[in-house]
Amino acid sequence: MAGSLPHGGPRQGAVIRKLTPEGAEAFIRANTTLRPPPHVPEIRLHLADEAHDLWQRTEEELDAIGLPPPFWAFAWAGGQGLARYILDHREAVRGRTVFDFATGSGLVAIAACKAGATRVTAADTDPFSATACGLNMAANGVTFGLTADELVGSDPGCEVLLAGDVFYDRTLAEMVAPWFAHLAASGITVLVGDPGRAYLPKAQMQPLATYSVPVTRALEDAEVKRTTVWRFS
Repeated sequence: MAGSLPHGGPRQGAVIRKLTPEGAEAFIRANTTLRPPPHVPEIRLHLADEAHDLWQRTEEELDAIGLPPPFWAFAWAGGQGLARYILDHREAVRGRTVFDFATGSGLVAIAACKAGATRVTAADTDPFSATACGLNMAANGVTFGLTADELVGSDPGCEVLLAGDVFYDRTLAEMVAPWFAHLAASGITVLVGDPGRAYLPKAQMQPLATYSVPVTRALEDAEVKRTTVWRFS
């Protein structure tokens, strides 16, 4: 997810048809390449090659059938930073139950699996996310649970909640910030990866690590995003 919305592009020769959830796997395979995100080379994801055409063309078609833009096709700076932190500080999730909120491609959930979490569940309301996560799980030899339920405000049933790049939108931020604070107060570790999005509630969190994350300029209007991993306190 992002603050400045990206634009995306399919591989040359990819055929764009009207999208349906049933055709998600074929569409993802046709419009992405399996490769590692630049800041997390241990993981491979099905990612869009370019940023412009995929976003524009799918946005038009997805809008026609009431589905959201393809956030799952990009490795956002916040998710890359959080995944990097989890792989470098495995004790944060090792032996613990983990919930990855707004998982997108499943990048952070995959990192948690690789770092030794006992159980990982990933949530995203985008119906294409589940298909992307399934493909990415297979590519990385891991397995985690998936849900498309709207869980904001509920008990996620975990010891650690992870969230990459969720403070790009005011409405979403106003929903999740108090939820995260409540979960932290109840004893759940809440870790957030964010490159300084507009609605990041810094006053409610403590910084744990900062990274310079390579990103696509067309995606973020920059080649590197300074990204911080925070813990809700």
